[in-house]
Amino acid sequence: MRRVPILPTIVAGLAIAAMIALGLWQLLIRLPEKEAQLAQLAANPSRPPIAFPRAPDDSLLFRRSFAECRQVETITRAGAGGAGYRLIAVCRTSAGAPPVQVQLGTTPDPAKQAAWTGGLVSGWISHAPDATPLGARFFTRIPRQMLLVADRSPEGLAPNRRPDIGLVPNNHLAYAGQWFFFAAVAAVIYMLALRRRVRPQGSGRAARG
Repeated sequence: MRRVPILPTIVAGLAIAAMIALGLWQLLIRLPEKEAQLAQLAANPSRPPIAFPRAPDDSLLFRRSFAECRQVETITRAGAGGAGYRLIAVCRTSAGAPPVQVQLGTTPDPAKQAAWTGGLVSGWISHAPDATPLGARFFTRIPRQMLLVADRSPEGLAPNRRPDIGLVPNNHLAYAGQWFFFAAVAAVIYMLALRRRVRPQGSGRAARG
């Protein structure tokens, strides 16, 4: 009978243990954190309005907010799914403050322009469009910029939809299940390979005879 290979067994054991640890992390840490965050976000729309935040803060998503656009620097467009395109104004506010992005409304026309000159804007806090790859954001912890979704749109644009908390993903239970499944598959595959290796060399010939 061949001996059990030590180094491959250690490597396989460490890999399986890492998968189980990742599953437990998703189940016991990330899932409760996300559920607490969703509970806070669900309560945000009923809280008093606040001035638009100067720095990214995901705990303020879906909360009513306001800002004064003193000067429109530019108006760009971004995808809006079935609604077509979102027109987003970049505004200067008070001196020294960072620019504020305001989603004015939506339009199916890719060439649509908005004649908007600024002023006091109210609406809801959401995430601004972001082209940063998901992997880069995960490893570098790059915060997503905030966006003020206006509750009143300029003439010629369709009104914005109210941000929907149901669109915030909560996949941590599924992620935990995936890691546990990967660990189980890896363990079964290695046990089958190990069984073939340590099986007595004469057993195959005896079975054929």
